[in-house]
Amino acid sequence: MFSKILVANRGEIAHRIIRACRELGVPSVAVYSEADRDSLHLTLADEKVCIGPPVSAKSYLNMESIIDAARATGVDAIHPGYGYLAENAAFARACEEAGVVFIGPTPDNLHLAGDKLTAKQIVQEKGVPVIPSSPAGVGSLAEAERIAGDMGYPVMVKASAGGGGRGIRTCEDRQMLLEEFPIARMEARAGFGNDEVYIEKCIAHPRHIEFQILADRYGHVIHLGERECTIQRRYQKLIEESPSPVMTHELRERMGQAAVTVAGAVRYFNAGTVEFLVDGDGNFYFMEINARIQVEHPVTELTTGIDLVKEQIRLAAGGELDYTFDDIRQRGWAMECRINAEDPDRNFLPSPGKINRYRPPGGFGVRLDTHLYQGYELPLFYDSLIAKLISYDLTRDGAIRIMRRALEEFGIAPVKTTIPLYLKIMDDPSFQRGDFDTGFIKRFVPDEEDDEDDEDDE
Repeated sequence: MFSKILVANRGEIAHRIIRACRELGVPSVAVYSEADRDSLHLTLADEKVCIGPPVSAKSYLNMESIIDAARATGVDAIHPGYGYLAENAAFARACEEAGVVFIGPTPDNLHLAGDKLTAKQIVQEKGVPVIPSSPAGVGSLAEAERIAGDMGYPVMVKASAGGGGRGIRTCEDRQMLLEEFPIARMEARAGFGNDEVYIEKCIAHPRHIEFQILADRYGHVIHLGERECTIQRRYQKLIEESPSPVMTHELRERMGQAAVTVAGAVRYFNAGTVEFLVDGDGNFYFMEINARIQVEHPVTELTTGIDLVKEQIRLAAGGELDYTFDDIRQRGWAMECRINAEDPDRNFLPSPGKINRYRPPGGFGVRLDTHLYQGYELPLFYDSLIAKLISYDLTRDGAIRIMRRALEEFGIAPVKTTIPLYLKIMDDPSFQRGDFDTGFIKRFVPDEEDDEDDEDDE
């Protein structure tokens, strides 16, 4: 086991990793920006190091500052969490060169996972179904028109180096492609430093289902079942659950094996997810590999009994996988709502500010991952995710009932949050039946044209 671990992140995931380190008996080092001097995770860590000013580019994305902090504190491993540098191959390589273990996939894994076109080609060669797409990056609008015309609308323009739901534009027809293609390239360049995009067939009314995978250094790969991630807005997940209400034993067997095949094909290491789309006929298609711990990992932890963060650390330290999904005997149902400091009634306008009232939910079947406390000032500079509320019960109906009760108990003021939206969803008959697709959220929020009008009115 490691002698000391630096946590290169902030917020609830930093808090989560430091807790795992404490339980493993491993001292931890927290890094923080000047805006996060009062962050809760600093109170749990054994040491703390300021790595720069509030702007992420000069702190949480500053590889040199983080490596310097690692050297100064004598750590032998760095856990990147999710976001920021978690999927940055250059950072993983810099850790290796500094003699520090990167708790996550290898630099080669990260590079390949970021190159979605190459990953799709490798996966397709292994017989795993993939969504039809252009074989390479599309460099011109004329080429995009030709490929989309041959493929048939609707299509999606996607950033080759994209991730986290960013850099994606859906085009229902040729006119939309003419408008969205140059915008997609600009977004790709701004978001990922690479303006390469490709064209992908848009699957009608799909579900988004991912499989959690673990892989050790000795070639063993397992999956830990699926997570339902269909309820999302602008490709950002809102509610996740495990298992999926659409899953059958036979489909789980096929998709789970496909996920393991994908991980084996790229010689994957540590924790990650293999993402799929599932159509109305039960056909599934590989989307991408997410080479990190996921925001929604708690639902898998609750239904399998496996602490995924501890497993990440154990595997990075040379541990071996000596169990399979069948050994675990997944039990019960877990559901997660991402609580964001946003106002759903005002186009999800960010709502930073001081938390003057904080009343966390509790009781049987409730887990809360958060860095909030009463009197905490939410910084302006970072993602709006402030808490993850997770419910667990033996049945899906029970998990929904517990979630609804916990949402009602959860008091945060005066900042606005997404809690009222989730209460509406919990009461929706289609959601309760498990009958939804990726367009489900549109019935609860204004469409894009209304959103733009609202912004103009401000």
